[in-house]
Amino acid sequence: MKVLLLQDVKGQGKKGEIINVSDGYANNFLLKKGLGTIATADTINSVAIKNKAIERQKAEEKQKAMDDANKLKGQEIRITASKGSQGKMYGSITNKEIAEELNKLGYAVDKKQIVMKDPIRATGRYSVTVKMYAEISAAVTVIVD
Repeated sequence: MKVLLLQDVKGQGKKGEIINVSDGYANNFLLKKGLGTIATADTINSVAIKNKAIERQKAEEKQKAMDDANKLKGQEIRITASKGSQGKMYGSITNKEIAEELNKLGYAVDKKQIVMKDPIRATGRYSVTVKMYAEISAAVTVIVD
């Protein structure tokens, strides 16, 4: 029997999926507890349309991320750090400051998208990776004065 899941069911599937289960399992567990409903031709069709719309939206998001990554690739950012009399930096430059500078330049970047091993604690040039999407990233050069 084909059943449309109304909630996530461990070992069977996630909400919105259509699964094929035995009649007894469907009637005695899924339908009785309100975890699923019988999948008719209309529900199967509506789920297929919904899945196509989600795939199209993901493809658009991925394309936008690729375009943004191409624009961002090779970008240089200058950050002025406060230093003491001997040129030693107070504090460090974190992904938050880098994200703020990128936002000033017009890129919609969150601090969670910036990948750094450690915060920057000295002046110089550093290469930082900005993760735009699952497998799409861009390298940005950070110049700390």
